[in-house]
Amino acid sequence: MDERDAALDAAHEAAREFLASLPDRPVWPRASVEEMTAAFGGPLPRTGRPAPDLIRDLAARADPGLVAIPGGRFFGFVIGGTLPAALAADWLVSTWDQNSGSSAMTTATVALERVAGDWLLEILDLPRGASVGFVTGAQVSNFVCLSVARHALLRRRGWDFTREGLHGSPPIRLVVGRDRHGSIDRAARFLGLGEADTVVVDSDDDGRMRPDALAAALDEAPADAAAIVCLQAGEVHTGAFDPFAELIPIAKTHAAWVHVDGAFGLWAAASPRLHALTWGVDAADSWTTDAHKTLNVPYDCGMAIVRDPADSIAMFRAGGDYLMYTGFDPWDVTPELSRRARGVPVWAALASLGRDGVEALVDRLHANARRLERGLRAIPGVTVVCAPDFTQVMFRLDDDDATQALGRAVLQEGTAALTGAHWRGRAVLRCSMSSWVTTDQDIDLTLAAITRLTSPAAV
Repeated sequence: MDERDAALDAAHEAAREFLASLPDRPVWPRASVEEMTAAFGGPLPRTGRPAPDLIRDLAARADPGLVAIPGGRFFGFVIGGTLPAALAADWLVSTWDQNSGSSAMTTATVALERVAGDWLLEILDLPRGASVGFVTGAQVSNFVCLSVARHALLRRRGWDFTREGLHGSPPIRLVVGRDRHGSIDRAARFLGLGEADTVVVDSDDDGRMRPDALAAALDEAPADAAAIVCLQAGEVHTGAFDPFAELIPIAKTHAAWVHVDGAFGLWAAASPRLHALTWGVDAADSWTTDAHKTLNVPYDCGMAIVRDPADSIAMFRAGGDYLMYTGFDPWDVTPELSRRARGVPVWAALASLGRDGVEALVDRLHANARRLERGLRAIPGVTVVCAPDFTQVMFRLDDDDATQALGRAVLQEGTAALTGAHWRGRAVLRCSMSSWVTTDQDIDLTLAAITRLTSPAAV
């Protein structure tokens, strides 16, 4: 017990030192993965070490390879920071060590996740009573939702997937937008659906699926094929939202299952100012979102939401006569039996913010994106590719090589982190305003760094 207390004290001290370093430390790692492997590697020692000493050494050795993701100037990919209540709750989750699949056994954490799920549906204005499965992230959430969709569509056509499997089953077509996230294609591969089973629908210049193109694609589909239509709330480059109020009725006239990948964008529904971006999304059949993005809870915490819990249960209900069952268990709606109580930090984040706080958080992230956009437009040679609908800002220089060189220079300079990509055949740089700690000063420091690095003297 003394060693455990001392180890926890050492971890607490290291955590506080790391958080205190965030305003001044370089945002990108200062050591490569090879250097970090060398720092931790070598033969496994024959004898162990006291836990407190080990924890202090671990923190010291890891420091050069840590990314300042919890800080205010990490704008890469789409990754939020960590709210104080969510971070502290996550420490408790590890301490409690509850296997949160069974409603009969781990009653406290399952209840917390149930309440968090109910609050989530309320805030996102999705159908009350939908199943909310807590998974690792948006990738697994998309897999879960598409698995449920396939099972349900086959059942509606009289095919018992649980008994018959896929051999000889009615065909399933996956209908996706041109600018869908790659996790949709990856989830499809997990399900055994390949490019031949995928219909790609054209999108507009900002990445929104075109209603006329969806109607044409579904009209041309084989009569015996069932369709899963995948829409998105928040294109990962532009932040654009598909026009759900137009697209979903088209899909429903063809008896399609509609899934919405809203890893970060579904949270726009929490703001009266931005709610229009998600109008009509509640008519879908399943939704993906990710709390470690816009809600700012620790990794890992995705949510797979399905309108009818019976569809989730039919696909995922667990087996095993040794298990303890109730009427509804968390393991009935996701692939996992054993898992940590990853929904507890969601409960803590929502409870600490309240509905008004969630609204304010979402509005602040959008305001940060607009501030960055305005600053970028004032920098000579910088072109903002599209105005931010939500939290994504994308820009480029006139030359693709120069754009990519700027991206590398920003990471090396260390003030901020943003990531590169390609959009409509051109190199771009992407900034995602996803962190609750980002301030006006963080944005201004980032703009100053970009200005320095694009100046003639720097080039």
